[in-house]
Amino acid sequence: MRQSTQTLQIQSSGATISNITSSIVNWVNEENIEQGLLTLFIRHTSASLIIQENADPDVLHDIEEFFSKLVSRDTSLYRHTAEGPDDMPAHIRSILTQTHLSIPIYDGKLALGTWQGIYLYEHRDRSQLRAIHMHLIGE
Repeated sequence: MRQSTQTLQIQSSGATISNITSSIVNWVNEENIEQGLLTLFIRHTSASLIIQENADPDVLHDIEEFFSKLVSRDTSLYRHTAEGPDDMPAHIRSILTQTHLSIPIYDGKLALGTWQGIYLYEHRDRSQLRAIHMHLIGE
């Protein structure tokens, strides 16, 4: 049994859903673990990680449209407004999604479904440097 860790730095391009699957797959391939578990953790309270469809971009568009209706940007609803009108809604979006993912490794590959990809879901309007910690354990 062995472990490996790495931090993936991603510069987001503002409020968007960015496919980060290839960067993660490349690192897992370099580690040569045949069976194990990958844990991803984002150290931020205004962005999240999701696994979602990677074939039809309309899915990602619809997710963003849904969240824009679900989480209001009306600052009169919030006490925390010091960091701008997008900050408190970003925190709410983050708790409704995920800050970590666990993905099994089988035969040296991520056990993602055919149409699944790993995404950084940036909830702030401006570009942010995000750190995603990757921990791989297995043999």
